[in-house]
Amino acid sequence: MRVLPPEAADSLPAPLHFNAFLTPHRSLGRKGFIILMSVVVAVNFVAGIAFMLKGAWPVFGFCGLDVALVWWAFRANYRAARACEIVQLSDDELRVLKVDQHGRSQGWVFQPYWTRVEMVEHPDESTELHLWSHGRNLRVAAFLAPHERADFARELDGALRKMRQAPLPV
Repeated sequence: MRVLPPEAADSLPAPLHFNAFLTPHRSLGRKGFIILMSVVVAVNFVAGIAFMLKGAWPVFGFCGLDVALVWWAFRANYRAARACEIVQLSDDELRVLKVDQHGRSQGWVFQPYWTRVEMVEHPDESTELHLWSHGRNLRVAAFLAPHERADFARELDGALRKMRQAPLPV
């Protein structure tokens, strides 16, 4: 396993035996976010006005603070969703590129004939997926759900096995 500098994190040339683009799941889309924020704003505005009419005018400011905190939490959540992982397998290498939420990337290259896919299952039913080569490992697909991680591990391991069994070009 070797680490790639960020500028060398290009895509592998064809043919690819395996190519996966992994992103975190976000169940609330843009339209749903707008609807939810509209409801939050409306409820807090009505509650703030009701408290203001009863003489508790400082509550109106806290209702605005509630809206700002909900918006900030969703903004942080959507920012975290910009992270991704690209896993590509060619004849010569298995390449993993991780991009964090800020756009910084880091890549690793494995020799596919010596790379092992290992799923670690914990007592609390959580899992971790590691790629092992030459005594070193890299955790991948951390943001996937356990069943998605298991499917991904099965597919990648199958692609590695199939590639290892293919006859070498003469």
